[in-house]
Parts: sequence; structure tokens; C-alpha cells
Amino acid sequence: MVKTLIPEDLLVLLREIDTPTVCNAIEVVQGKRGFSRFTRGTMLHSKPGASAIVGFARTAKIAGLMPPTEPIDVTRARRMDYFRSMAGGQGPTAAVIEDLDFPNCIAGWWGEVNVAVHKGLGLMGAVTNGVMRDLDVIDDGFPVLAGSIGPSHGFVHVVEIGEPVNIMGIEIAQDELIHADRHGALVIPSEVIMSLKDAIGTVITNESIVLGPAREPGFDIKKLEEVWLKFEAART
Repeated sequence: MVKTLIPEDLLVLLREIDTPTVCNAIEVVQGKRGFSRFTRGTMLHSKPGASAIVGFARTAKIAGLMPPTEPIDVTRARRMDYFRSMAGGQGPTAAVIEDLDFPNCIAGWWGEVNVAVHKGLGLMGAVTNGVMRDLDVIDDGFPVLAGSIGPSHGFVHVVEIGEPVNIMGIEIAQDELIHADRHGALVIPSEVIMSLKDAIGTVITNESIVLGPAREPGFDIKKLEEVWLKFEAART
């Protein structure tokens, strides 16, 4: 896939806003509702309130419910290949890791050690359908959005590197741009990236048509009827 640079001003903006706003903005660019490349179900966030995870996906698949069947030197070599892959790619990058044991995941790949390692390698955060742990001691500045929380690392091992992964209902390929926060994660289509900043502004402006009056004293149903017509005319 062709990688797309993110303008610095857009990157700053994306880190400041929530994933639902990005989801709405993508539909503004596309000119219709129905965008569907987002996670399903409730996910858990390691640092609620942290800046959004924005990055080009570095993908891999892990497992940990059962021990690996390959020789230990093979699994150890693949793990180091995994780290080399995580350290690669065009920045900003984010780890996107599918646990093949889902929905019975037990392997806490995302704990104190791996958060520190991935942060040190320059990644901006992680999205997984698997397990995170060590929540009281993991580093700040590297949010993890996970499918569950647990105490164990199980028999965790890397199975595949760089292939498309499925995270809570969406397929994500290596180098696709993701946005994630405590609401979930989504893939930002490459064709909308350069129009996204203006679209985010449009979403915020349109919502202010209702939000401003609704938060003012004296708001009532008559005022709502008036502003809602304007809102309906403006929004996607």
C-alpha cells in the first residue's frame, strides 16, 4: 500500500479530538453516512483521557492460551523479527495486534515491559483485541486500547508479522492509518486524509448549531425546533 504523510497540523488536531468526531468527519468527506471501518463492542483503555492514538498500523498476530508447537529458537527468532517490524515503517506508527485466541484471550502482551519497549521504539500506542495488564505501572504516553484486562502472560508468542489483522470486527492492514481512543478504533481511508482537517471543522461547526443554544439559559422546545432545522440542513 502507498503510505501517506500526515501534515503536522492535522496530526496535532487528530491527537486532540475524539474518535467519534473523526468518524463523523470521514462521512463528511465521503458525503454520506455508512462508514463502517470501526471496532464493534466495548473496548478498555489503559489511560482514559489520554491523547488519541494516531498512527500507521504495524500489525502482528499473537497467541497465548496454549504453548507454541514450534521449537523455542524459532519462536524467539520470530519475536525479535516482530520487534524489528514494530520499529519500522513511516511514522507516526501504532501497534495493531490480533490475539488469535479471541474471545478466550489470557495472554497479557501489553504490560509494563512491552509498553516500555514499544514506546522506546517510537510507536504511539497499541490497539488489540487481546489482554493488557500492569495498569498501575505502565508508562504514560503510550495508550493501549484492549479487548480485556487480565493478570497473566500465558504462553504468549508471536504467530504472524505484517499481515492484515482483525480487531473487534474490522480488518486492518499494515500501514493503514488508525485513530483510537476509549470509544474504540477506526481506519482512516487514505483518500480522505488530506480533506480531514476541514471536515473536522465542519463537524464541530455544525454541532455548535445545537450545542450552543442547548447550553444557554432559556432553552426550550421552541428554540430546539428552530435550531434543529438548521442543524438538519447542515449535517451529513
